[in-house]
This record gives sequence, structure tokens and C-alpha cells, in this order.
Amino acid sequence: MYSPSIQKLIDQFSKFPTVGPRTAARFVFYLLRQDNKTVKELLAAIADLKNKIKTCPGCFTAYESDKPQCPVCADSKRDKTLLCVVASETDLASIEKTKSYKGLYFIFGGTISGLKKNDNRHLRQGALLERIQKDPHIAEIVLAINPTNEGLDTIQHLQALLKPLNKKITRLGVGLPLGGELEYADEETLSSALESRR
Repeated sequence: MYSPSIQKLIDQFSKFPTVGPRTAARFVFYLLRQDNKTVKELLAAIADLKNKIKTCPGCFTAYESDKPQCPVCADSKRDKTLLCVVASETDLASIEKTKSYKGLYFIFGGTISGLKKNDNRHLRQGALLERIQKDPHIAEIVLAINPTNEGLDTIQHLQALLKPLNKKITRLGVGLPLGGELEYADEETLSSALESRR
């Protein structure tokens, strides 16, 4: 139905999380209505994203700097005994906004999908184990994963995976509703959940 150039871009946008073909088509037709300057600015922003952003080797967050670590991992004032495991960068950002957590982070890369085993290949299980085994300062691992069905499966999997390391393993406590998403929780709710972790 669409010309090959339009369909090609729709297919690309459809690969984005939560974006289906209809929304992707809206994106494409929005871009077609924009002037050349706007489209060039978008292309430049995408190029900058790939050229200037690095991944921190400690926590796997994206950051822009010439330093070898992200600002959180490089901060000497952070509590090195605490490691908070989150599913995504947006979850890390939500917890940081609370200003209640002063430890370090590790981005696991998502949650375990029981139905789609191939989707689990991007999860950083090996890197997480290596990070904890190499750092003798880590005493407590906080599992800050969304309490959805997949999130709860991920928490159980991580608890079993990390148990042999003989570290204190806690998870977020009260404050977050079952089935809720960290990204949409307000700062007070997240603060309460961090304080009552178990």
C-alpha cells in the first residue's frame, strides 16, 4: 500500500518498544510534513546518540563523558556496599530522582520472559555475577525490579542465581502496587519502597 521508502521507515519504527505499525506510520507521516531543517536536526541528534554516548562498564548505563565510568560509578561518596539491580535505564533514573538511594547500580537489561526464551539472551546474568564476585565491598544486593508477573519471575531467578554468593539480598518493599511500573511511580512511593525493602 505504501511506497517502499515509506514502508521501510515504518518497519524501522515498528521495531521500537511498544510501537506498532499504526503508530510507526504516524511517525513517518509526521516526518514527511516537517521541513528539511527539522529532519536534519533529528538525524543529527540520532548520530550524536551513537557517536557521543558510551555504556558504563560498571553499571551499563548510557552516559556522555570522556571519563571511563558514569558519574554514579565514579562518585566516591556513593555507598559501595549497596548494589541496586534494575531492569532498565529508566528505572535507574526513577530511583535516582528520589535522592533516597546512595549506593551503586547494575542494569540487568530487562526481565525474564517465560514465553520467549530467545528474548532472554540480552539479560546480563554473567556480567552481574562477575561484578559482584570482583567487588569485595558489595554486602547487599537490592533487587529493584517492577512487581509485574515477569518482574516477579526475574526476582525469583535472581535470588536463586545470587544465593551462592552469600550476600544479603533484598527487594523493594511496600509502596509499589503489584503490577505497577517503577517508571510511573512518584518519588514518595519510590522512597517508601526503598526504605522498606526486605
